Amino acid sequence: MKRILILNGPNLNLLGRREPGVYGSDSYEAICSRIAAEAEKQGMEVEFVQSNSEGALIDALHAAMDTKEGVVLNAGAYTHYSYAIRDAIAAIKIPVVEVHLSNIHAREEFRSTSVLATVCRGQISGFGPLSYLLALQALAAE
Repeated sequence: MKRILILNGPNLNLLGRREPGVYGSDSYEAICSRIAAEAEKQGMEVEFVQSNSEGALIDALHAAMDTKEGVVLNAGAYTHYSYAIRDAIAAIKIPVVEVHLSNIHAREEFRSTSVLATVCRGQISGFGPLSYLLALQALAAE
């Protein structure tokens, strides 16, 4: 059974209340529930971590290196400027799929750049909560 870390960054704990026109009306808990159901169908075990702290996200990535076979990462705004998270992804040597609920390439110009993309297995954005499910499917096929 593949063990997958679902890692969510800043402000994602506010889903359902935060800019629903951009991020949808599903709560963080509802999205996690959908992810867990899909993981079970794929024969995967998932662990959820959400933090508004860059260091906590890095610590979770480091811990995943020895305990997980993949990571689904929505780094939120850190996507656009955290070289520290980028370096942590490069260091752990397990596949990381970058996900975003919104299409980051169709939003403000600064959001179209991901400093994480070059060290991630791939990027899925713009499909709302389905982005996470597609990432699970990609990791299941690894």
